[in-house]
Amino acid sequence: MATLYGPEHVVPQTILSAKVGVLGYGGQGHAHALNLKDSGCDVRVGLHEGSKSRMRAADHGFVVGSVAEIAQWADVVMFCTPDVPMRHICAEGVAPHLRPGQTILFAHGFNIVYGLIEPPEFVDVALVSPKGPGKRLREEYQRGSGLAGLVAVHQDASGKALETALAYAWGIGCARVGLLATTFREETETDLFGEQTVLCGGIPELIKAGFETLVAAGYQPEVAFFECMHETKLIVDLLYEGGLEHMRRSISDTAEWGGYEVGPRVVGPEARKAMAEALQAIQDGSFARKIVAEMDGGGPQMRRYREAEADHPVQDASRAMREMMGLEP
Repeated sequence: MATLYGPEHVVPQTILSAKVGVLGYGGQGHAHALNLKDSGCDVRVGLHEGSKSRMRAADHGFVVGSVAEIAQWADVVMFCTPDVPMRHICAEGVAPHLRPGQTILFAHGFNIVYGLIEPPEFVDVALVSPKGPGKRLREEYQRGSGLAGLVAVHQDASGKALETALAYAWGIGCARVGLLATTFREETETDLFGEQTVLCGGIPELIKAGFETLVAAGYQPEVAFFECMHETKLIVDLLYEGGLEHMRRSISDTAEWGGYEVGPRVVGPEARKAMAEALQAIQDGSFARKIVAEMDGGGPQMRRYREAEADHPVQDASRAMREMMGLEP
């Protein structure tokens, strides 16, 4: 049975009495820092000197320092930086300034699981991972709610690592909804798997394949866009609200029957085999090695992927229809 934590398991004073440094002010970092500040925490933001986010963070009322300055000042340091450069940020700006009693937090366990960061034994190391993008984390907090999250302890030097992680999760709003106990490895491997096979890999490929099939059969690209991309959000919203059964209750009998009949053929044995292979690459570290080598080399294949996707015909139809509907990108 899963271990769940809620507000009753939190000691808010643990984070309210700590100095908290958030490294990074992008998608996740800005939401963490703002939510913590609004919860009454003493928060500063750590960014490199040339960061484009420095002005934005300062405009939001934060003291902004270098990564090294924040690491020296803070009792709790949260990494909200991209996975691949994180190890360099840690080695150059954080590791030299760590001291006993500090807590190092991660929103994603990638660098710990794959041995890219090896914290000294005298610090606490824990994970607080909101299950959603930073924009949603901030929006839900402002609504008086929050995002569910995962929490894990990798190293408990003080005996209070879990207490600190739960309190931090309270500060960003996750404890309002609930926290699921996990491990760094489980969080990392399942997160990467979900991104690659379903959320950021599978869904876009299904959208493009459906769009291409309809256009090749002579249908208007704009109509294909509506059917294969635009309506995806409507179905995902139903899934978010109540799961598969709720979605199926909310659609027509024709749509439900067609889903049962055709879905397993589209996502059939070949797709499931590819999923298993993707999971194996995540578990054995080969995916991590590949992405680290790619980004360390300047990301040439990443640029090629982005250029190819930018030119896909579904993008033209998407832009035209979104402009018609007055939707911002």
